[in-house]
Amino acid sequence: MIRLAVISGKGGTGKTMVAAALADLFATGQVLADCDVEAANLGLLLDGEVTSSEPFMGLEKAEIDQDVCLFCGRCVDACRFDAIHEEEKEYVVDPLKCEGCGVCVWVCPSGAATMHPYQAGDVLASRTDQGHLSHAKLYPGSGNSGLLVHEVRKQAEKMAGESRLLLADGPPGIGCPLISTVSGMDAVVVVTEPGLSALHDLKRVVNVSRRFGVEIFVVINRFDLEPGVCQEIERFCEDEGLRLLGKVPFDSAVVATVRRGVPITSTDSPASKALRQIKERLTAELDLNG
Repeated sequence: MIRLAVISGKGGTGKTMVAAALADLFATGQVLADCDVEAANLGLLLDGEVTSSEPFMGLEKAEIDQDVCLFCGRCVDACRFDAIHEEEKEYVVDPLKCEGCGVCVWVCPSGAATMHPYQAGDVLASRTDQGHLSHAKLYPGSGNSGLLVHEVRKQAEKMAGESRLLLADGPPGIGCPLISTVSGMDAVVVVTEPGLSALHDLKRVVNVSRRFGVEIFVVINRFDLEPGVCQEIERFCEDEGLRLLGKVPFDSAVVATVRRGVPITSTDSPASKALRQIKERLTAELDLNG
């Protein structure tokens, strides 16, 4: 099985649009993973139907046992995140502010403050016309980390069976979620756009991806909006030995299809035609017909 992730150095480049298009074009014999857990939108474009949900327990949070609490206030004084406050003559912990440092447990003279697992989200499985989808829902206020991405990846591997392709929509940036996504992949498609910040972040994400020994491909989205910067990106790819799969033009049909919740490849637009060519080149490069 080929493991392929669609990633980007920054948000807003059209990464999920490209991932949904590739998922729609490969269509069969694949399993999908949405590793962009902070903005898990792949299922929206593929009209997924949730079939299972499992709780994801994040970092521990503090709790105060009111039956044991002496109401001495030491935990309030020690907390640097203002997570403990008085409420009706009791000290309570705000889980949205608690960082799980455990200082309150250390200073509490009666043992009233203790640490407990806290549900930070759900790991979900969905059924789509393009294949089974592993994704997640991160609760508001919960910090994103590679742990939840790892759970999404692990579930996708279990769902894969005899699939020939695992296609993941990765997170933007170069942080821990990206590392959890790229680790163990065979190849990545980096989606960028013609902007100086996008070029800067393209260089960073390529540098990180190389450390995992993956094949790196590049797609330039909305290439015709700034031809000069697009040429800079092409020169960078040539100088670094990166394979440019293709360039997608600016196309108002993309916005229209996103609003309808369908992949751009459901239309006969210029962007759709460009993505079909990109899919064919990617198929040849990864020998996905074999």
